[in-house]
Amino acid sequence: MSIFVIDAHPLMREAVAGLIRRVNPKASVIGLSALDALPSSTELERPEMICLELKTPDSYGIEGIKQLKTQFPDVPVVVLSSCYECRDQSIGAGADAFLNKSAEHAEIANVLRSFLLDDSDADSEIGQPVKKLSKRQKQLLILLDKGMSNRDIAENLEISEHTVKVHLWRLFRRLNVKSRSQASHLARVQGLF
Repeated sequence: MSIFVIDAHPLMREAVAGLIRRVNPKASVIGLSALDALPSSTELERPEMICLELKTPDSYGIEGIKQLKTQFPDVPVVVLSSCYECRDQSIGAGADAFLNKSAEHAEIANVLRSFLLDDSDADSEIGQPVKKLSKRQKQLLILLDKGMSNRDIAENLEISEHTVKVHLWRLFRRLNVKSRSQASHLARVQGLF
């Protein structure tokens, strides 16, 4: 598992890398000082996750998120930034999570953990029977089938929209699908409700 950590500050890169290694000791962390130092998709294997600081000397900011999502569309991008007012723009540009650098260690670890934990069924073929889903994943499938938005799901389950996004990302990996409609269709075909 390869993780890119992009931050201009070496100390912050090392702190994030250490936290990632505690959450998943098998992770290979590649620290980069700027987005333009990012290897092309042909130079390295596809990363499993990218942690990005918006305020680097090259100042890619929100455009950097869009660039990463274009280069690695299925790779989660977690923004770790002190620019809290950039949260909504980051999520709108495609970031899968936004964390303020001043957040508690446990909060950052929990979000990273949700993206780093292995899913044994993630490599299954589309259409292959899914052996077991968690109670939360079944709830999500039911709400997706009703056509609910992330905001509606968050209100219904009394969790944050960010948490909904993380849960959906993990559910899509588990089902090996890329969209809400694929997840809903697969759930109906396999009787997962």
